[in-house]
Amino acid sequence: MDFNINKFSDKLYTWIIEKGPSFILGIAVLFIGFWLIKILSRWLTSRMHQKEIDPSLKPFLLSLVIVVLRVLLILGVMQIIGIQMTVFAALIGAMGVALGLALSGTLQNFASGIIILLLKPFAVGDNIIASGMEGTVTSIQIFYTVVTTFDNRTVIYPNSKLSNEVIVNISRIGSRRLDIELKFMNSIDFETVKHLINAVIDENKDMLKKPERRIGISSIEPDGYKVSISVWVKSHGFMDTKFAFQEKLIADIKNAGLKLPGM
Repeated sequence: MDFNINKFSDKLYTWIIEKGPSFILGIAVLFIGFWLIKILSRWLTSRMHQKEIDPSLKPFLLSLVIVVLRVLLILGVMQIIGIQMTVFAALIGAMGVALGLALSGTLQNFASGIIILLLKPFAVGDNIIASGMEGTVTSIQIFYTVVTTFDNRTVIYPNSKLSNEVIVNISRIGSRRLDIELKFMNSIDFETVKHLINAVIDENKDMLKKPERRIGISSIEPDGYKVSISVWVKSHGFMDTKFAFQEKLIADIKNAGLKLPGM
């Protein structure tokens, strides 16, 4: 029994002499590393706030950076202590390949979501046209984007689809051009028509003064001529402005005694 205790104490003494310094160094590196990661976390939070990164992306990016740094720190400490990493590296590599193959579509949506939130081709509240459907973006998540159409349907797009297709952002600039074409008989004076159209536009508060409107004869036909109207309006409420303008225009044309073909 005394022999075993002496043998154990000799081995312990040898381990302390050989491995003790590296073990103490590893523990010190671990505590210092966690302290530095905490400071870095505060700095990143401040920088992301200054850069106005999307709020839904901030927690994810911060957590991702912290987790990666902590994993690297622990792996580094294990190397300092002397723990062999060959088996761990092979196991992690195999798991990474398996997860990558199993979640390829999900990972593609995930990467696309980060790109959308960082580059901001559209934002919540924008009106967009995607896959032939027009609607308002109501939510942008890491894996998908939610769009509510104008007939109140909820469409959920995988982010990979939105990042790989053409997206028309209708409201980003803030204004849209409203184009209308009307046909008049040759007996109707164009200047009279132009004056009437300008009056209707001036009465509508949703019509923008800049860029300047354009009213002109777009084509001449044997039984009359066509007048093209191009006027800029606010992006939001575009269809309401269009309907109100057309309704008032037709009413004023009738009240002025100007007849359109077929009326």
